[in-house]
Amino acid sequence: MTSPSATEGTGMPSFSELRGQLWQAVSDVDETHAVALVRCAVEAHAAGSSPQKAAERVLLELVAPAQERVGVEWAANTVSIAQEHAATAIDERCISAVADACPAGLEPERGRVTVACVDGEWHALPARLVAEVLRLRGWHVDYLGAQVPAEHLVMYLHRRFSDAVLLSSSIPTYLPVAHTAISSCQTAGIPVLAGGAAFGPDGCYARLMQAHWAADAVDADAVLTRGLEGPAARAARLVDADLPHLGDQEYTMVRRTRRQLVKQTLADVEEGFPAMREYSEYQRERTAEDIDHIVNHLATALYVDDPALFTRFIVWTADVLTARGVPAYSLLPALGSLHRQLNDFPRSTGILTTARGALTAGRHA
Repeated sequence: MTSPSATEGTGMPSFSELRGQLWQAVSDVDETHAVALVRCAVEAHAAGSSPQKAAERVLLELVAPAQERVGVEWAANTVSIAQEHAATAIDERCISAVADACPAGLEPERGRVTVACVDGEWHALPARLVAEVLRLRGWHVDYLGAQVPAEHLVMYLHRRFSDAVLLSSSIPTYLPVAHTAISSCQTAGIPVLAGGAAFGPDGCYARLMQAHWAADAVDADAVLTRGLEGPAARAARLVDADLPHLGDQEYTMVRRTRRQLVKQTLADVEEGFPAMREYSEYQRERTAEDIDHIVNHLATALYVDDPALFTRFIVWTADVLTARGVPAYSLLPALGSLHRQLNDFPRSTGILTTARGALTAGRHA
């Protein structure tokens, strides 16, 4: 492997080469080399710019792509869950190394913000990246990490005022609790800037929940710099006020009967997918978990009234299963079972029909 001190005319490999080197170190679970590489990259590239700009570039062009690749490789079944966790731990250590190597921006503080993940969300690395980039750009950042319940977040805000709360979530099924957190923060008088894949394409679900949206760390800085509209006009509202479609009670009924839905669907899948009869107990447990994820995503799609959320999840799940030698059509009995069980719920059956159509089209047939 090329040393991080290797030269290429200017004394440092290109960022493209550095990305390859960092991924190799992460793949080899070589934390020492990964940390040395990002530290040397900050030092070398600071010569042509400020240390803060060099550190930001390392975070966004080296560490962030490495973490994105971890997810891609897991979905493709080329790394295990244990390897994924090890890689994420190394990427977190790299972020800490960059932060330790570079002071915050020298300009006067531009304001105070609180960065947190919604309750249940344990994918904290994207939020940590945003927090460090904002810190480098002169913001005072209170970083609270993963899985912060809304009530504890609001208690914190009462003790330490923030100009804004940045809420992060990667998993769509946490959108209902994210909505509660958004409303609670706004009721406390603090505007909310949401970010993360959970909030949908171009942040459509963040806007549905009356929150501001940022696509990434640089965009978050730009939105904060422009200023966030105060939440006074939105104070003390019920979350249902943002989503009048919840009045049909379909979301509530699916959530309340989730266990029953999963149990019956598991039985129907075994009948409609005979290969499952040969599954080990471990495989059956994983199948039950997959069905539970399907029901949770269906409920979330009902919550935001968007069939595309469920369809994206089903197509992604089909790809993940295919990479693991399980045919995509094994999902069809589950969708069929849920359709029969929810036959009296028009939004639910419409969502399931749309997803089934996507699954049976093209390469998912």
